[in-house]
Amino acid sequence: MILPAQQIRALCAHLMKPMIYPFHERKTHEPTGMTYGLGPASYDLTLDQELVIGPGKFVLASAAERLSIPNMLQAKVGDKSSWARLGLQAFNTTIDPGFDGFLTLELVNHSSSVLRAARGTPIVMLEFHLLSDPTEHPYAGRYQYQPAEPVPAKVK
Repeated sequence: MILPAQQIRALCAHLMKPMIYPFHERKTHEPTGMTYGLGPASYDLTLDQELVIGPGKFVLASAAERLSIPNMLQAKVGDKSSWARLGLQAFNTTIDPGFDGFLTLELVNHSSSVLRAARGTPIVMLEFHLLSDPTEHPYAGRYQYQPAEPVPAKVK
Protein backbone atom coordinates (compact mmCIF):
# COMPACT_ATOMS: atom_id res chain seq x y z
CA MET A 1 0.00 0.00 0.00
CA ILE A 2 1.26 3.47 -0.88
CA LEU A 3 0.84 6.00 1.93
CA PRO A 4 -1.42 9.03 1.37
CA ALA A 5 -0.56 12.55 2.52
CA GLN A 6 -2.27 12.27 5.92
CA GLN A 7 -0.26 9.16 6.88
CA ILE A 8 3.02 10.72 5.72
CA ARG A 9 2.21 13.83 7.79
CA ALA A 10 1.37 11.73 10.85
CA LEU A 11 4.65 9.81 10.63
CA CYS A 12 6.56 13.08 10.41
CA ALA A 13 4.76 14.58 13.40
CA HIS A 14 4.18 11.74 15.85
CA LEU A 15 7.27 9.58 15.85
CA MET A 16 10.03 10.08 18.41
CA LYS A 17 12.29 10.85 15.46
CA PRO A 18 10.50 12.51 12.51
CA MET A 19 10.53 10.51 9.29
CA ILE A 20 11.39 13.68 7.29
CA TYR A 21 13.10 16.70 8.81
CA PRO A 22 12.48 19.46 8.17
CA PHE A 23 8.92 18.62 7.16
CA HIS A 24 6.99 20.99 4.88
CA GLU A 25 3.36 21.04 3.92
CA ARG A 26 2.94 21.54 0.16
CA LYS A 27 4.79 24.72 -0.90
CA THR A 28 5.79 26.37 -4.16
CA HIS A 29 9.46 27.11 -4.76
CA GLU A 30 10.15 30.53 -6.20
CA PRO A 31 11.37 31.29 -8.82
CA THR A 32 10.88 27.83 -10.41
CA GLY A 33 7.19 27.42 -9.57
CA MET A 34 7.91 23.76 -8.72
CA THR A 35 6.18 22.26 -5.70
CA TYR A 36 7.92 20.58 -2.77
CA GLY A 37 7.00 19.04 0.53
CA LEU A 38 3.88 16.95 1.08
CA GLY A 39 2.03 15.79 -2.03
CA PRO A 40 -1.17 13.76 -2.41
CA ALA A 41 0.69 10.45 -2.00
CA SER A 42 4.38 11.41 -1.94
CA TYR A 43 6.88 13.89 -0.55
CA ASP A 44 9.12 16.09 -2.75
CA LEU A 45 12.69 16.59 -1.53
CA THR A 46 14.94 19.61 -2.21
CA LEU A 47 18.61 19.99 -3.10
CA ASP A 48 21.19 20.71 -0.40
CA GLN A 49 23.66 22.25 -2.85
CA GLU A 50 23.78 23.99 -6.22
CA LEU A 51 23.52 21.61 -9.15
CA VAL A 52 25.19 22.08 -12.54
CA ILE A 53 25.07 19.05 -14.81
CA GLY A 54 26.25 19.04 -18.39
CA PRO A 55 24.66 17.20 -21.30
CA GLY A 56 25.02 13.43 -20.93
CA LYS A 57 26.69 13.78 -17.51
CA PHE A 58 26.09 11.94 -14.24
CA VAL A 59 26.38 13.62 -10.83
CA LEU A 60 25.73 12.88 -7.18
CA ALA A 61 23.74 15.38 -5.15
CA SER A 62 22.27 15.42 -1.66
CA ALA A 63 18.75 16.04 -0.44
CA ALA A 64 18.38 18.79 2.16
CA GLU A 65 15.95 16.78 4.28
CA ARG A 66 17.09 14.15 6.76
CA LEU A 67 15.23 10.84 6.56
CA SER A 68 14.52 8.34 9.31
CA ILE A 69 12.52 5.55 7.69
CA PRO A 70 10.49 3.44 10.15
CA ASN A 71 10.88 -0.34 10.07
CA MET A 72 7.38 -0.74 8.63
CA LEU A 73 8.01 1.36 5.50
CA GLN A 74 10.10 1.32 2.35
CA ALA A 75 10.54 4.44 0.21
CA LYS A 76 11.13 4.76 -3.53
CA VAL A 77 12.84 7.71 -5.23
CA GLY A 78 11.00 9.00 -8.29
CA ASP A 79 11.48 11.74 -10.85
CA LYS A 80 9.72 15.08 -10.60
CA SER A 81 7.90 15.54 -13.88
CA SER A 82 9.19 19.08 -14.54
CA TRP A 83 12.79 17.84 -14.34
CA ALA A 84 12.01 14.74 -16.39
CA ARG A 85 10.61 16.95 -19.15
CA LEU A 86 13.93 18.79 -19.20
CA GLY A 87 15.86 15.52 -19.49
CA LEU A 88 16.96 15.04 -15.87
CA GLN A 89 16.58 11.52 -14.52
CA ALA A 90 16.95 10.49 -10.90
CA PHE A 91 17.89 6.86 -10.50
CA ASN A 92 14.79 5.36 -8.94
CA THR A 93 16.46 3.80 -5.93
CA THR A 94 14.89 2.09 -2.93
CA ILE A 95 15.33 3.39 0.60
CA ASP A 96 15.20 0.46 2.97
CA PRO A 97 13.28 0.32 6.25
CA GLY A 98 15.50 1.60 9.05
CA PHE A 99 17.60 3.96 6.88
CA ASP A 100 18.62 7.11 8.76
CA GLY A 101 20.52 10.00 7.19
CA PHE A 102 20.62 12.34 4.23
CA LEU A 103 19.84 10.82 0.87
CA THR A 104 22.47 10.85 -1.88
CA LEU A 105 20.79 11.27 -5.24
CA GLU A 106 22.13 9.80 -8.47
CA LEU A 107 21.22 12.13 -11.36
CA VAL A 108 21.86 12.05 -15.10
CA ASN A 109 21.19 14.72 -17.73
CA HIS A 110 19.82 13.13 -20.91
CA SER A 111 19.31 16.50 -22.64
CA SER A 112 21.65 18.45 -24.92
CA SER A 113 21.65 21.47 -22.56
CA VAL A 114 23.35 22.24 -19.25
CA LEU A 115 20.84 21.92 -16.39
CA ARG A 116 21.17 24.14 -13.33
CA ALA A 117 19.37 24.19 -10.01
CA ALA A 118 19.96 26.33 -6.94
CA ARG A 119 20.17 24.99 -3.41
CA GLY A 120 16.63 24.46 -2.12
CA THR A 121 15.18 23.58 -5.53
CA PRO A 122 12.73 20.64 -5.54
CA ILE A 123 14.52 17.69 -7.15
CA VAL A 124 12.91 14.25 -6.53
CA MET A 125 9.84 12.70 -4.98
CA LEU A 126 9.57 9.92 -2.42
CA GLU A 127 6.76 7.39 -2.43
CA PHE A 128 6.28 5.40 0.80
CA HIS A 129 5.16 1.76 0.80
CA LEU A 130 3.73 0.07 3.90
CA LEU A 131 5.14 -3.39 4.65
CA SER A 132 2.75 -6.11 5.81
CA ASP A 133 4.82 -6.32 9.03
CA PRO A 134 7.80 -4.32 10.34
CA THR A 135 10.99 -5.84 8.98
CA GLU A 136 13.14 -8.03 11.20
CA HIS A 137 16.20 -6.75 9.36
CA PRO A 138 16.22 -2.93 9.24
CA TYR A 139 18.90 -1.23 7.18
CA ALA A 140 22.31 -1.16 8.86
CA GLY A 141 24.51 -0.83 5.77
CA ARG A 142 27.43 1.32 4.72
CA TYR A 143 25.33 4.43 4.01
CA GLN A 144 23.58 4.57 7.39
CA TYR A 145 23.85 8.01 9.03
CA GLN A 146 25.40 9.55 5.92
CA PRO A 147 25.96 13.33 6.10
CA ALA A 148 24.29 16.15 4.18
CA GLU A 149 26.73 15.88 1.29
CA PRO A 150 26.84 13.45 -1.63
CA VAL A 151 28.44 10.15 -0.61
CA PRO A 152 30.13 8.20 -3.42
CA ALA A 153 29.78 4.44 -3.75
CA LYS A 154 31.53 2.45 -1.08
CA VAL A 155 32.46 -0.71 -2.95
CA LYS A 156 35.51 -2.92 -2.54
